[in-house]
This record gives sequence, C-alpha cells and structure tokens, in this order.
Amino acid sequence: MVQGKFENRNLLLFFFIAFAWSWYFWLLQMLGFNLYVAPFGPFVAAFLLTYIDEGIEGVKKLLRKGFDPRIGKIWYIPTILLWPVIASFSFLGASFSEGAAPKLAILFQPWLILWNFVYIFFLGGPLQEEFGWRGYALTRLQARYSALVSSVVLGVIWAIWHLPLNLMYLTSPQYQVGIAWLSSTVILFVFVSILFTWIYNNTGGSILATLIFHTMLNLSTYVAFPVFETETGPAYYFFSIIVVAIIILVVFGAKRMVRDRSRVNTENKIGDHFE
Repeated sequence: MVQGKFENRNLLLFFFIAFAWSWYFWLLQMLGFNLYVAPFGPFVAAFLLTYIDEGIEGVKKLLRKGFDPRIGKIWYIPTILLWPVIASFSFLGASFSEGAAPKLAILFQPWLILWNFVYIFFLGGPLQEEFGWRGYALTRLQARYSALVSSVVLGVIWAIWHLPLNLMYLTSPQYQVGIAWLSSTVILFVFVSILFTWIYNNTGGSILATLIFHTMLNLSTYVAFPVFETETGPAYYFFSIIVVAIIILVVFGAKRMVRDRSRVNTENKIGDHFE
C-alpha cells in the first residue's frame, strides 16, 4: 500500500512538472519569446524523477530503453508502416472525394523523407515526449490499471497538455467551435494513445519503438500525406484510427493488448516492478 501511494504521488508529480514546464514556456512563446524548450516537459519530468528515485543507474536504464533496437523484428512492421497506411488512405480518399489530384512529390525525394524523419525524431516531438508519456507514465499507470484504462487516462492528459500549443493555431475563437475542437482532439488522442500502448506493450516496453512510431505519425500525417490540409481528410483519418484501435482491442484484448505474452520478458514486463 505504501509503495502504491508512493508511485501515485510520483505519477501526479510527473504530470505536474510536465505541464508546468511546457505550459510556462509555451506562454512565453505566445508572448514573443521563441525558446524551443516547451515540448521537453515530459522528458524533463521523467528523467528528473527517475534520477531522484533511482539514481544514475535508473537514468541509464531509461535511456537504454530509448535506444535498444531489440524490439522483435516483426514489430518493426507496424511501428514503421501503420501510420503511412492510415495517412495515405486518408489523404488519397480526401483527394478523390474532393476531386483534386493528390500532390505527393516528396515521395519521389527519399532524401527529404530521411531528413524529415531525423528532424522530427529529435526536434519534432518524439524525443521530447516519449520518455515521459510512455517510458514513465504509461508504465506506472499499467501497474494499477488495464492497458485500455491506462491508454484512455494518458490520452486525455496528453491532449490537454497540447492545449496551449494547439491554441496558437486555432483560427476560429468562437466558443462553440472551441468546444467542438477540444472534444474531437481529446477523443482522437485517446484512440491514438491506444495504438501507442499496443506498440509499447508488444515490444517489451521499448521506448525506441514509440519514438519511431511517433516520428512516423508526424512524418506521415503532416509531411508525406498532409491530411489536415484537405477538407475531408481529417474525417477519413479519425475513422481509420478508431477502426484500427477497435480491431486491436478485439484481437489483443483490453487488459494487456498483448496476445503472445511470452514476448514480454521478465525484466521489461510492463509495470511488474511496481506491483
């Protein structure tokens, strides 16, 4: 019981630090101070609390999970290809629905794809977020709750954390539009969170897998297949993610989202060292 209270306190402290750091620096950005440090809130919170609780060895272990390529060869397939499939389907579907010829010039410039991948991996969100959201928070949430419940909780928090950043680009200030936008954003993040949990759990808690998965999400959706630059693309995108998430829950189960549990080894088994 004491250990559980300790972990709950740490989890709440993690969210507080992540939000305080990011929202403070995003506020400064809104005021004209262009400091690119706001997205590092989850990263700072995860490593700070890990160092306080586990020392330098804990920090090294967390880092290794972010750069260990041994995640199971078969899981590189959905990690790398799932988002391109979803984004391309959504973008092409929107293009044909709107009667516009799809512009996919970047697909014929592989050096640009590689450059964007590297840039996004290190500076476009994945590195700043995944050590915190999945490496720290998801592990502790799953020690107490099912994979589905943990995904929903983290998805809601993840969406709210993005709020100041997204408000910078919200074009319509009307109350009704703002509420609809926030609601759809939260729902979308919840289903996306389910996909991340599925990848994380089936790769033995690999942060590297979620780093790549997050990179492919941003690369596919905003660069290779700019879904949100179309009118109907977001609807295709939203629908596709929900369908994929539901299939995963049906096939893999809501409790762990893992079918072949032998793949999750004793050392990395999700949440075991907190139970």
